[in-house]
Amino acid sequence: MIRITELRLPIDHAPEDLELAILKRLQLAPKDLIQFDIFKRSYDARKNVVLSFIYTIDLSVKSEEDILKQFSGDTHVKLSPDTSYHFIAKAPNSIATGRGLRPVVIGFGPCGIFAALLLAQMGFKPIVLERGKKVRERTQDTWGLWRKNILNPESNVQFGEGGAGTFSDGKLYSQIKDPKFYGRKVINEFIKAGAPEEILYVAKPHIGTFRLVGVVEKMRQKIIDLGGEIRFSQKVIGFDIHNDQIAGVKIEDHDDLPADHVILALGHSARDTFEALHQAGVFMEAKPFSVGFRIEHPQSVIDKARLGTHAGNDLIGAADYKLVHHAKNGRSVYSFCMCPGGTVVAATSEPNRVVTNGMSQYSRNERNANAGIVVGITPDDYPGGPLAGIEFQRAIESKAFELGGGTYEAPGQLVGDFLEGKPSTQFGSVLPSYKPGVHLTDLAESLPAYAIEAIREALPAFERQIKGFSMKDAVLTGVETRTSSPLRITRGANFQSLNIKGLYPAGEGAGYAGGILSAGVDGIKVAEAVALDYLSQSDSS
Repeated sequence: MIRITELRLPIDHAPEDLELAILKRLQLAPKDLIQFDIFKRSYDARKNVVLSFIYTIDLSVKSEEDILKQFSGDTHVKLSPDTSYHFIAKAPNSIATGRGLRPVVIGFGPCGIFAALLLAQMGFKPIVLERGKKVRERTQDTWGLWRKNILNPESNVQFGEGGAGTFSDGKLYSQIKDPKFYGRKVINEFIKAGAPEEILYVAKPHIGTFRLVGVVEKMRQKIIDLGGEIRFSQKVIGFDIHNDQIAGVKIEDHDDLPADHVILALGHSARDTFEALHQAGVFMEAKPFSVGFRIEHPQSVIDKARLGTHAGNDLIGAADYKLVHHAKNGRSVYSFCMCPGGTVVAATSEPNRVVTNGMSQYSRNERNANAGIVVGITPDDYPGGPLAGIEFQRAIESKAFELGGGTYEAPGQLVGDFLEGKPSTQFGSVLPSYKPGVHLTDLAESLPAYAIEAIREALPAFERQIKGFSMKDAVLTGVETRTSSPLRITRGANFQSLNIKGLYPAGEGAGYAGGILSAGVDGIKVAEAVALDYLSQSDSS
């Protein structure tokens, strides 16, 4: 196949115009074009530029060699890379016949889903242990916090089928290097499970929370149909380790499960499981993460600043942004998990603590835009070993609970008051979307002084990039602490723990991913490593 890049068309072009543009670009007759597919579509909405789509196209022609030779000096006409996924292994007979120990996956978020799915597709019949509930039951429990101020510590935004990614924007883009195109495998599986086909080619694909629920259910069923098991409400509380080899896992209120290949797809909030791993002697180390607030503006303000005269164009949709500022005190402040036309959500998983996150539906048509505005911190800010970051997070989240009134309402402040250093007493033109509600206060008490100082410096700097960003009525809601895992369960080149054979740290919780797509990709990589280790053992026996 041949790939064309940088093919531009007006954003309101007719469907047939794309084929005509391809024919014109390659000087082809219609009969010589066999088929074409859109690999990627982005848009150019710069001011004073004609609004246009920019396409990357993969196509088949009758005379491929002649076309490649004709355009040999053209950097935008090349041979298409192979982006299809190729399975690297097939389960040995010991697994297929039930004589060997099956692989165990702990956690059923994006990483665990794709680790289990890939293992199932290769015939390994994985057993998944998920501490939370099925996604629809979990959704009811999550609404219990948002609507009734009632938290279920084992079924919430963080824990349950689909992981934290289910109650997010469903973003499927990442900055990871992906030379083997594992990301295409992830997206294709989502499409097979009912996600919209456009996520395969739009520049910043997303699914949206409500659509993700159905997608996750179908993926679960596919794993089961292939011989896997998904066991819900099974919380892992300990690990059997003998001679530096994993031998099994301990499950609360259930029998121990023997296992010699265990994937840790825990997510970044499984704090008690991190503690159990540490007690078992598994090597881990503290790592940097970020803390801050959620900020909300009218989506119309962001659209106008980012798109100018193109604001409101339905073919583009709600505008997003990505911002960073290096403060004078040495801290970096940046936007995180920006959700166009979305809502701020309660994301705590522990009693008497407040945590925020952002979420959008597929339509992205809510009134407000929101994003995390967070400050980078390092283990130097929380010395004390690999678990010290958890205690750092907990202290901030507990203070937020207190400042919010002790009812799971979140503490909030208008941007104008925050910059002036005075408590807020009433909302202005921007009404916060966070449920159970926002309690106005002074957010200066909610984060370390260096973080407050850096954010106060960053907001006016962001105003210079996006007009209206530091508008007085914009709302800050605290606190955002779960940007990434505060520790890394370090692994070697074979994807196994540095000191425990058969234990495979994976995804966000282990410190190897950040977001749905990268977590899914990491799940695939780890599943491949597990499969190859099974085969090496089979060959040596």
